[in-house]
Amino acid sequence: MNLTELLEPIAQFFRSLNLPEPITHWGHPAMMGIVIFVMGTFVGITGWKGRLANEEAVIIENRSNHRKLAPWMFTFMALGYTGGLLSLVMQQEPILESPHFITGTVVLGLLAVNGLISLSGFGGEKKQLRTAHAILGSLALAIMVIHALLGLKLGLAI
Repeated sequence: MNLTELLEPIAQFFRSLNLPEPITHWGHPAMMGIVIFVMGTFVGITGWKGRLANEEAVIIENRSNHRKLAPWMFTFMALGYTGGLLSLVMQQEPILESPHFITGTVVLGLLAVNGLISLSGFGGEKKQLRTAHAILGSLALAIMVIHALLGLKLGLAI
């Protein structure tokens, strides 16, 4: 059984709700746009402010805010990834084939690695792991922008 066949019963349930076509077609991009551009921007900015600030209070506040929201952003990204696949199945479009799918997979992978680095306590507060975390997070955010543009292209094509 392939993934489309596995998701089809769920897609049938959502199709039975007779959701307006714009919601089925553009719901995923709208919700994920919020996650990427609002949460992603906040997580990125607080991460870099916590890294570059000189005042201890500013460092603590920004690292705290980053630490609080980054796991939620990852959770919403993972749920959105699943929702995007389901949206394509609902629209009877191919999945796992587009550049949008590839960039989404890369972003989730980078964020997962970044989360593991953080959960490790940066390997005992190793400066190199903090630097890797900052670079991987920034790379993930840059790819998210490309991902959004590829998603818009995909949405306009179907």
